[in-house]
Amino acid sequence: MVAKPTQRDLSAAAGKRIADVIAPGLDVLLCGINPSLYSAAVGCHFARPGNRFWPALFHAGITDRLLSPSEQRQLLQVGFGITNLVARATARASELTAEELRRGRIALARKTRLFRPRLVAFLGITAYRTAFDRPDAVVGPQPHSIADARVWVLPNPSGLNAHFQLPDLTRQFAELYQFVKTIRERSTS
Repeated sequence: MVAKPTQRDLSAAAGKRIADVIAPGLDVLLCGINPSLYSAAVGCHFARPGNRFWPALFHAGITDRLLSPSEQRQLLQVGFGITNLVARATARASELTAEELRRGRIALARKTRLFRPRLVAFLGITAYRTAFDRPDAVVGPQPHSIADARVWVLPNPSGLNAHFQLPDLTRQFAELYQFVKTIRERSTS
């Protein structure tokens, strides 16, 4: 368990980065927009209380129990990893510029070529639309790839995203997971 950061810790976290949770050959590389100040302060992805990322993974059946952010590396055991489109932490994703998001796309392509996940899943439709110049994109599978990895878009799990509640997020994560299981079955037969 990670200690709750103080206001001073949060202020000091602006611009910090969090190490990726990544390994070669993952089934899915989950790509957040950027770290929150809370996440950067504690050094764990999706750590802010109220973020529905970890509950959605559990309720979708991706993890066999609800993981805490400090257990993030356990995702590698189920073939999932985590990175961010933009590495620097901010209080809100809206603080990022369109140019930063587009530069993140280039860095993500390099990372995808290096680690070769089967699929890259973005957590945030608006940031995805901007970064990839796809203003009409919708949640779900996308018609293009990144360095041979299929692309999927999921809703942003932040508690600030009122458009998607936990049951909606769980359903979207479960659809992704069902697709991943189908890919796994095809590759073993």
